[in-house]
Amino acid sequence: MTIIGDKNIKELIGEVVSDKMLKTRVVLVKSVKVHPLYKKRFVVKKKYYAHDENNISKVGDTVKIRSMKPMSKLKRWLVVEKM
Repeated sequence: MTIIGDKNIKELIGEVVSDKMLKTRVVLVKSVKVHPLYKKRFVVKKKYYAHDENNISKVGDTVKIRSMKPMSKLKRWLVVEKM
């Protein structure tokens, strides 16, 4: 997660897992956490709904998403670039 400047704008990198909605992508972001007691590493996966104005990304693409003001009930992220 990247924080840009003083603002509370976050950026994440993930993989597009669904492009069936118009101008919306479901992005799966994986991060590695460490258990506080047992010190074992494990992967945490989370899905984000991201707005893709020009439908540039497809399933399997790696994209960078940025937080923004809410567009709908679930959409709070914007696809910034396809990597």
